[in-house]
Amino acid sequence: MRKYIYLALISITVLFSGCRIKDAEHAEAIPEIEVAEVMTDSIVLHNDYPGYLQAHTKAEVVGEVSGKLLTQNFTSGSYVSKGQVLFTIATDRYRDAVKEAEGSLASAISQRDFYTNQTQALQKAYEREAVSKMELLQAQASLRQAEASIATSRAQLDDARTTLSKCTVRAPISGYITLNEVSVGNYINGEAAPQTLATIYDNSLFDAIFSIEDDKYPTLLGSQGEQGKAIYRNMPLQFQTPLPHSYSADLYYVAPSVDSSTGSLQLVGKVSNRDNELKDGMFVTVSLPYGSEPHAVIVKDAALSTDQLGKYLYVVNDSNKVVYTPVTVGPLYKDSLRVIEKGVRPGQKYVTEALLTVRNGMTVKPVLKKE
Repeated sequence: MRKYIYLALISITVLFSGCRIKDAEHAEAIPEIEVAEVMTDSIVLHNDYPGYLQAHTKAEVVGEVSGKLLTQNFTSGSYVSKGQVLFTIATDRYRDAVKEAEGSLASAISQRDFYTNQTQALQKAYEREAVSKMELLQAQASLRQAEASIATSRAQLDDARTTLSKCTVRAPISGYITLNEVSVGNYINGEAAPQTLATIYDNSLFDAIFSIEDDKYPTLLGSQGEQGKAIYRNMPLQFQTPLPHSYSADLYYVAPSVDSSTGSLQLVGKVSNRDNELKDGMFVTVSLPYGSEPHAVIVKDAALSTDQLGKYLYVVNDSNKVVYTPVTVGPLYKDSLRVIEKGVRPGQKYVTEALLTVRNGMTVKPVLKKE
């Protein structure tokens, strides 16, 4: 009898030991998974609109005289300063015109001096009744004509000098200059019509130009108070290829009319090119504010997955089981967060790491990731 009792005790011991080993192995099999809590925040809601950048200030460098282009005094693509000499054009004919105008002025001055002396002499003679009044009047008329000729000659000289100065083409503004459109040695005919030689872009400030649907205008119009206008400052911008720095635009122009062919309204925002990374003509996406949500539900955008039914999260319930949870998503927030319109509630935990290794119904050991 003692033998059987001893064997029974050994069997029970082995049985309990096996259960403990299985429990330990089961505990070790439950993976630790990083999770985060669904948060809430007060956010400004945006709609994204495609647009493009245009230099707020640009100017064409033009030749306004005719002649051979002699020199180019800049490197294409470089920064030039306002007033800097960019091109020179042959001056021979325009220098001759200045000399001719100077000669005409000297002749007019000489005639005026002659008629001045003549008038003074005839005035004295008339006072002695040595000449007729008609002779005096003719001399006075000739003097006035000579003075008018001086005024005309001076105007012609000023015009000739101005034209001569245009043979030296200077930068109208400061900025970055394009390739020259006419090579040195070629003849330009600027007298017929100003001929474009290059274009200068002031890249310090840009316009972000985009359009919205006309039915969105009432919302825009409803935010005309100072508090409302504040949300249209620092509108986030996104580029096709992310830039090293972030940029925003301040809305300053709303078109006075709707484009009847497209049913859209043009808007323009100013963008400071503080890091000199923006270029004229770049495509941009403008995030235009349209309202605010004081208690928006927010999750990490990277935690979202997509299947045929749409977006979903892996939520971890109170029993530490993974639950496949479809969600309705809203706009991106602060680059890495996503607004959730439906599907989860604040305080719930969701999987943020190892998304490919978890599955619906799986038991996990959630580890709350500290931010």
